[in-house]
Amino acid sequence: MRPFELTAPASVEAALAEPGTFLAGGTTLVDLMKLNVITPHHVLDINELPLRGIDTADGLRIGALERMGDVAGHPGVYPVISRALLASASQQLRNMASIGGNLLQRTRCTYFRDVATPCNKREPGSGCPAIAGANRMHAVLGTSEHCVATHASDLAVALVALDAEVGLTGAAGNRTVKLADFYRLPGDTPAVENDLRPGELITEVVVPRLAWAARSTYVKVRDRQSYEFALCSAAVALDIQDSRIADARVAVGGVATVPWRLPGVEAALRDAPVTLASFEDAASVAAEGARPLSANGFKISLLKRTIVRALHELTDGSR
Repeated sequence: MRPFELTAPASVEAALAEPGTFLAGGTTLVDLMKLNVITPHHVLDINELPLRGIDTADGLRIGALERMGDVAGHPGVYPVISRALLASASQQLRNMASIGGNLLQRTRCTYFRDVATPCNKREPGSGCPAIAGANRMHAVLGTSEHCVATHASDLAVALVALDAEVGLTGAAGNRTVKLADFYRLPGDTPAVENDLRPGELITEVVVPRLAWAARSTYVKVRDRQSYEFALCSAAVALDIQDSRIADARVAVGGVATVPWRLPGVEAALRDAPVTLASFEDAASVAAEGARPLSANGFKISLLKRTIVRALHELTDGSR
């Protein structure tokens, strides 16, 4: 880790006035600093800023500095969010990591984290060795010839499924962006991962009221049961009326370069009977446009099976 200056601004205004890299829980940033992937000269500890609170009066508002563990355990949080958070990390990390930091965490691609190898995210134009290299964990959706790294956040998948927005503040003022629009596909600029402008902070996450999201879940498939990133995950919420699906929300992770909403699957589920056959029919369109690599073609079938499993769990094992 290279030397850096650390300050702790006392207000949001003071934080925005100082150039530097923001530090909240540090569970991602500090790791990347130790690896010299990120080498900031000035780090701003923002933990004392008034960006906390969980409000369920009208939908759900979560302050960006709320800890993952506290949000997961809050009684007003939709099950899909709570389960995504609980599946994200160990208890120790959940007690430290912030909601805003979780949404901004960087990919776990081994080439990105190894400064001895090329990586277009880390050094634009240097290349993407994962395309022809070790790519079992990499994306099959939303990829480009410049990057195939998966997005790491479980929470972001659940929030995208629920049409969440993020509140942002910066020198130009406040703005709100849908989380699905906040993340950017790699295209030919994989180093630009989101719509966060220089000096901006995430201040809160806003989830619109959705009464039927009480019937929701998050299924995460991984190589080991704990402290592991997803091979595939599915965030699903269902509105069931008279044994038919009136509406559905489906997003997936572990298979795409950004949290991946599946409107085609949602459309196929609407007005369908609550049966395993309906679930399998809907999931059959989940991988449209997928581009598997040499070692991750299994993610195509795994994606479909993960969605069916999540739907099955929500409907008490429908036949």
